[in-house]
Amino acid sequence: MDPRIRPAPRPIGLPPGRLTVAGLLQDMQASGLITAETLKKKGTAGLDARSSEVHPLVLIADMKLPRRLPPGSEPPAGSANELDLETLTQWLAERCQLPYLRIDPTKIEVGAVTELMSLAYAQRHRILPVSVDAQRLRIATSEPRALSWQSDLRNLLRREIELCVVSPLDLSRYTLEFFGVTRSLRGAREAKQDSTGLPNFEQLVELGKAGDLGSDDQHIVHIVDWLLQFANEQRASDIHLEPRRGTSKVRFRIDGELHKVFEMPTPVMIAVVSRIKVLGRMDLAERRRPQDGRIKTRSPTGREVEMRLSTMPTAFGEKCVCRLFDPDTALKPLEALGFSDREAATWNDLTQRPHGIVLVTGPTGSGKTTTLYSTLQRLATPDVNVCTVEDPIEMIAPEFNQMQVQNNIDLTFASGVRTLLRQDPDIIMIGEIRDLETAQMAIQASLTGHLVLSTLHTNDAPSAITRLLDLGVPHYLIASTLNGVLAQRLVRTLCDRCRAPAPIDLDAWQLVAGPAPLPPGSTPMRSVGCIDCRQTGYRGRVGLYELMPLNPVLRAQINAHTELESFTRVAREQGLRTLAEAGAEHVARGRTTLAEVLSVLPGHA
Repeated sequence: MDPRIRPAPRPIGLPPGRLTVAGLLQDMQASGLITAETLKKKGTAGLDARSSEVHPLVLIADMKLPRRLPPGSEPPAGSANELDLETLTQWLAERCQLPYLRIDPTKIEVGAVTELMSLAYAQRHRILPVSVDAQRLRIATSEPRALSWQSDLRNLLRREIELCVVSPLDLSRYTLEFFGVTRSLRGAREAKQDSTGLPNFEQLVELGKAGDLGSDDQHIVHIVDWLLQFANEQRASDIHLEPRRGTSKVRFRIDGELHKVFEMPTPVMIAVVSRIKVLGRMDLAERRRPQDGRIKTRSPTGREVEMRLSTMPTAFGEKCVCRLFDPDTALKPLEALGFSDREAATWNDLTQRPHGIVLVTGPTGSGKTTTLYSTLQRLATPDVNVCTVEDPIEMIAPEFNQMQVQNNIDLTFASGVRTLLRQDPDIIMIGEIRDLETAQMAIQASLTGHLVLSTLHTNDAPSAITRLLDLGVPHYLIASTLNGVLAQRLVRTLCDRCRAPAPIDLDAWQLVAGPAPLPPGSTPMRSVGCIDCRQTGYRGRVGLYELMPLNPVLRAQINAHTELESFTRVAREQGLRTLAEAGAEHVARGRTTLAEVLSVLPGHA
């Protein structure tokens, strides 16, 4: 035998060959997972006859067998005690002395692994390559005792073979997906690429001008459909389609971090972008100028998902970014976004006043739009007229009257607000205050009895005052119209499944919390990494908020020569909780880490 080939360990109890329902149930009983009484009650007649079409583990999971409990213990509430498919797969992996794997498609080089075998071969043996390099091939299987295929691959690939056990449903699904998208890529490449090999820069430009890459080709349609579904399943907030000279990249932004998930030939990427432009009702012939569009579709679960599209010309074709918006996010309560009870009460008070200006500040991608939409959704009752002017409209909301800025016809934020004032509004949302004219219109709207919500790009809440002064807004108008400022950031939250207690780094703690000691009863945690969080240690994000309502003391501090440092000091004396202090509270509760908080704080990123 080739010394590089490491034979799989011999499983305990399970006979060689394909798994059967009877054999698995017998071994589950022998290993103490279930009892004989349970099997007698449930009955297994006819199950083995179906195992040729449906994997035995799936059939057993459908039986919803209760797990055998230690003597004297009580079963948990609900279905937590039932043996589901994941639990059974983990048991099988442990029983066969093999690692258990939950397939993470973002970590798999789809093109590389699907070249190793055919779809028919993978389906026949219920296997799927998940990684490959010069020395090693890792193969996922749902039949860890049927290994007759190993000798074929040993002779053919001459690599060390590592086995892992995966859920039969995941194996079947990803086998079809990976080979399906590879087949579509191959078909598109053969249809669109001439015999001279990869096109050079001039050829790519000519292809783009001629529109030679068909956006309605069935292969391209399948690739786009798969990408959109894939992004939704991976909780991606953005899809980046980036053409390059030879091989183009597809990247997803997940929890604020970019991940490369796929590669495809550049001619195919150009066709994929064209297909997305068609779906977004954009000008397919225009490739020299940036364009915006949007797509409304449904996820596999039936939930509506809206996507905002943006294209720009690059050296090798149009780069496209699709931003995904989940309407459910806009309906979340403030506490679910990360507001404390005190902050939620103060924010509700500020946004329910009949007039004045409320600002949300922070860099791009800090969740300002989510906060504003979530707030407006609650304010938009049938007896209230909510109007917005945005650039672009982030998400279509039936409760609002939304206007799109169009600079080419002089429809700016300022002129948009001027128009809205004639529309009998109660609440006006301005996408962003960028210049003095827009700021003046926001102030005029608030002075005439309207509540105005808007965003501003500043590092923290007190900086909003000096920013408005820098734009040229008179200090007395700021003091009389501004109700409050909310600064915010987004930090990744630790995965609930794998996070673990960790000692606190006191030096890092002092950078965040200052001289304040760790609160009593704190439970700092660290990131570990597991199959649920794709080994990152984090899953989801939560907001850090610095909310500064303007009281009479702070209004008195606003003058033509207001200094940020002195104003911030007074705001702190009036009870302002900074972004750093909000982050320290989440660290003390074990929701995130000090490193994550420091990465988003002004001056520490």
